[in-house]
Amino acid sequence: MSHEDQRPPAAVLFDALGPDYEKAFAQAPAHLAALDWLIERLPPAARTLDVGSGTGRPTAAALVAAGHTVLGVDVSPVMVDLATRQVPEAEFRCADIRELPLDADSFDGVCVFFSLLQMTRAEQSALTRRLALALRPGGHLVLATVPADVEDFEVAFMGQPVRATSFAEADFVGMAEAAGLTVLARHSTLFAPDHPGAAPEPHIFLHCRRDETGR
Repeated sequence: MSHEDQRPPAAVLFDALGPDYEKAFAQAPAHLAALDWLIERLPPAARTLDVGSGTGRPTAAALVAAGHTVLGVDVSPVMVDLATRQVPEAEFRCADIRELPLDADSFDGVCVFFSLLQMTRAEQSALTRRLALALRPGGHLVLATVPADVEDFEVAFMGQPVRATSFAEADFVGMAEAAGLTVLARHSTLFAPDHPGAAPEPHIFLHCRRDETGR
């Protein structure tokens, strides 16, 4: 087995995309609106977690600019290198979030923008539960995906073959609620990435809060 075969598929994909991914998605209006929503609800100097932090822009950069501490986690070493150079005020780790220990009640805010799609449904549910527990009571989480009732479905993404798994919109909301999050609002939109040949794709953004301590 080659080294490439042993790496997580997301690492292979996003190493190949590099800065092209930022160009294609960094100005997505619903993404920026979800970031603004989160930042408005964070306490001063909040501790935040950016899951699938990519190039660091726009998410980590916006959080740092608002005065918050950021831990970005990404499985792609190319993305982590780009993010470290572009947002030096944040901390970035090259790691698989599924395996990274997370202390309970340790973050004021969590961002999960499109970073679940190459996980199984069971992994997505388990990780969302862990992220909810990592939030302090009253903390907020923004969660986004491409809603679709598909499992291990092969698609072309920015010219790269990728296998994706997701939930239909109602089931995605149900997953967040089952993880112990209160879904305060949801926003569905179509977005056309700034990339040759890219077609508009559906996006859903969930604005969530962890309300209690006992789950």
